[in-house]
Amino acid sequence: MNAVTRPRGPRVVRPRSPLSLLRTWVAPDVFDFWASRLHPTWTWERPLARIVARQAQSRDAVTLLLQPNRHWRGFRPGQHVNLGVEIDGVRMTRSYSLSDAPRADGRIAVTVKHIEGGRMSRHLCQDARVGDVVDLGQAFGEMTWPQGADGAWLFLAAGSGITPLMSLLRAHVANGASTPLMLLYWARSRDELCFVDELRALAKQHPNFVVHFVLTRESTLMDGEHRGRIDAALLSSLVSDLGDRDVYACGPGGFVDSARALAGANARSFAAEAFTPPARLIEEGGHVEVTLAASGRTLSVPRGQSLLTALEGQGLKLASGCRMGICNTCACGKVSGTTRHLHTGDAIGEPVSALRLCVNAASSDLVLDL
Repeated sequence: MNAVTRPRGPRVVRPRSPLSLLRTWVAPDVFDFWASRLHPTWTWERPLARIVARQAQSRDAVTLLLQPNRHWRGFRPGQHVNLGVEIDGVRMTRSYSLSDAPRADGRIAVTVKHIEGGRMSRHLCQDARVGDVVDLGQAFGEMTWPQGADGAWLFLAAGSGITPLMSLLRAHVANGASTPLMLLYWARSRDELCFVDELRALAKQHPNFVVHFVLTRESTLMDGEHRGRIDAALLSSLVSDLGDRDVYACGPGGFVDSARALAGANARSFAAEAFTPPARLIEEGGHVEVTLAASGRTLSVPRGQSLLTALEGQGLKLASGCRMGICNTCACGKVSGTTRHLHTGDAIGEPVSALRLCVNAASSDLVLDL
């Protein structure tokens, strides 16, 4: 083998950006601290949003209109974001669906239902005020409008599951509502329904859009309302052409499971997101040792319990969002050991770079990058 040595050309020195030069002298968190004294959402690179309006949506839900700062990268209808606030000195993060379509003014809306016992939802529904600033994660989620979607659609929503579907519906209307879309929306009582007036108005304005409200605990019904839980008889009575429709379902885990069983094999396509975790499949007993490589601590945690819950039970304050394996906020590296996915039961013995603590349990002793 011959080697030819070529003369090395002059080294190209690219000018550094003003921001990278500034980073040499100032840490981003220090910059954020002083910048916030000038404006509440000025940061080096961290997305934040200011509450600019709030509107009651139902007996126990409120829509917050947020103005993100320039570090937020936008979203597609149907996606979610993590919001973070400090409550009684503790930083909390939870995932919420964006309920509006993208707006010309760049503002975004989330609709939050007050969950009994939920500190974050209580704070956002009752205590958060116009002018408050919240941490804002980048948007995530795959239940969005597919490229070139042109068939008939069926949306199945229950409870808070209406929020991402409302975002999709508003985008559909903004694009002319040229294809048929039917929404079946379940709630326990009429005063828990969100967006009722808007949904009724859209149904009058757009012949391709049909909405049915389904209530489970109302004794009397109004126009456009039905009674009962999701089942084959109700579905067939309201949707005569299920086989011709693409279906999106969103709501509590039990509702989504029923929707999948009833429509999954009969519709043209089916996709779903659950707002509560499905039933855990793992019933392993005993305890294992989890070593936290960064801190050098070793903890004893129970098998079969999500690592997020188990480590929080040991007093660790870990970042988390959806707590259902969607947002990836709680992910960390696993150096060694075997974990088991709580939804599928799959055992994972290989090192991984992003183990989602909320949906995985320890099956053997572990070493985590924490």
